[in-house]
Amino acid sequence: MNRLRRSLIGAAALLLARPLAALAAWNKAAFGAKSAAEALRSLGVAEATPSRDIVIDAPQIAENGAVVPVEIQSNLPGTTSLTVLVEKNPFPLNSRFTFLEGALPFVKLNVKMGETSEVRVLAQAGGRYYTASQEIKVTIGGCGG
Repeated sequence: MNRLRRSLIGAAALLLARPLAALAAWNKAAFGAKSAAEALRSLGVAEATPSRDIVIDAPQIAENGAVVPVEIQSNLPGTTSLTVLVEKNPFPLNSRFTFLEGALPFVKLNVKMGETSEVRVLAQAGGRYYTASQEIKVTIGGCGG
């Protein structure tokens, strides 16, 4: 009984440690950056090629910047990550998603926008970066505005 208890406690500790490992991948400099260019530098992105294979589905006008629905899909073969930046937010890097090989590179999220801004998506595929953007007009700001 004592061995069983130790085994269960050890397994539970391992499961609890997994989320902590994910925090190790947190890029504090990129998410704390005050400009999109600074965030991209912190992520190691030197240049990105514009691509029509990144599809952004978002409203042209958002009545409330606190909740702006955005859907993103990459049709680029071998997409391994999608990064979302809201250019004029106090901290432009909104989110970053990574995908395992064979996963559908699609995300649906709500972004918070302080004012009218470009929402830029960066896709990493085949060791290169690609980008697409869409302007969203905000009538009521959501980032303290």
